[in-house]
Amino acid sequence: MTHATPSFPRRRLGADGPEVSALGLGCMGMSDFYGPADDAQSLTVLNHALDIGINFLDTADMYGVGANERLLSRLLATRRSELVLATKFGNVRAADGALLRIDGSPAYVKQACDASLQRLGVDHIDLYYQHRVDKTVPIEDTVGAMADLVQAGKVRFLGLSEAGPETLRRAAAVHPIAALQTEYSLWTRDVEAAILPTCRALGIALVPYSPLGRGFLTGAIRSTDALAANDWRRANPRFQGDNLAHNLALADAVSRLALAHGMSPAQLALAWLLAQGDDIVPIPGTRRIERLDENASAARTPLNPALRAAVDALLAVQPVAGTRYPAAAMANVGV
Repeated sequence: MTHATPSFPRRRLGADGPEVSALGLGCMGMSDFYGPADDAQSLTVLNHALDIGINFLDTADMYGVGANERLLSRLLATRRSELVLATKFGNVRAADGALLRIDGSPAYVKQACDASLQRLGVDHIDLYYQHRVDKTVPIEDTVGAMADLVQAGKVRFLGLSEAGPETLRRAAAVHPIAALQTEYSLWTRDVEAAILPTCRALGIALVPYSPLGRGFLTGAIRSTDALAANDWRRANPRFQGDNLAHNLALADAVSRLALAHGMSPAQLALAWLLAQGDDIVPIPGTRRIERLDENASAARTPLNPALRAAVDALLAVQPVAGTRYPAAAMANVGV
């Protein structure tokens, strides 16, 4: 059955990539990292996303050690033609979730793709990302294997995640890269210095994950006590000790500015990101329809120059405290 979807602002991924909704939906939290989730509720949210015109869904083989792709397969079974499907490979986890290694070897690229196709129940992936760069394998070899998947019809477009400028340039010399996925938000602006300009020079779209600061910028998280025992944010430096107290002041300042302009903090954070350029496609995650609708409205609420300037001024005097990952994981970003 084909469902009619309303118009939703659209953006293109890369110079020749797919056209997608200006906001996508990150699906990770439906299976992993943020405490318990309910598959039936998640499927309701996924269907609602398509119903309101959000057609860009993001998953990865590591989310729930395959569980997130299997969850999406239940949606794809009936609505595959309505969406642009992105998944990722490269973070190899044990059955218990422990990270074993990052693998960008050509043989693994093809093995991982076939496994994702099987779990998703589809014959092709629209956008296939390398989730983290493997420092032991030349990026030319990894992207070369990914390009073989395009040639074979298993993948339509290629992407990288958390790659640095030089890696992006080397990758794009092998095959066009449609998108770079990285963290970008009001409290994570590292990409603005070198990565975003490199993407623009190469015609690569930027897909920000955690555009709401892993939920922190919504103002809903005041301490880690409210988080599930297995919620990984408990170990995130920005959610701990003095960093937490400092960052609460930032979140509160964002909230005050948003409310003064008739917006929620989440809407302001997303509208600010969207205003950074038409080549930016944030993928906020949620497990609740009301949050999905709230986020979606940001794509229909352009940020006026005065409010954008006010946000920038706020960030200049209220910087974030703490790294965005613990030290070991930080070593694998911007590579």
